[in-house]
Amino acid sequence: MMLTTVDIRTDYEVKGLVKGSSMKAKHLGKDILAFFRQLIGGEVKEYAELLISAREEAIEGMIREAKAVGANAVIGVRFGTSNVTTGTAEIIAYGTAVKI
Repeated sequence: MMLTTVDIRTDYEVKGLVKGSSMKAKHLGKDILAFFRQLIGGEVKEYAELLISAREEAIEGMIREAKAVGANAVIGVRFGTSNVTTGTAEIIAYGTAVKI
């Protein structure tokens, strides 16, 4: 499956909007480690790993939707994020499914 953030210079049939999302909650143990990292500065690896995992799950969901409508590529891929409640984050991946 080809994923791109831009339009492509070839003929394609638009299949429609596809999306995938992932909701992740902080883990108490990792949250404590992250708190101490914030005190001394530097990358908060615990949160970075959480967001990487959520982003990958969102991409996988978007690809599943694209395959379900017969697409072999997704163009105009974008990501969004939001906090639904304290201690959770949602990542959404979306784009236009196309058949090249």
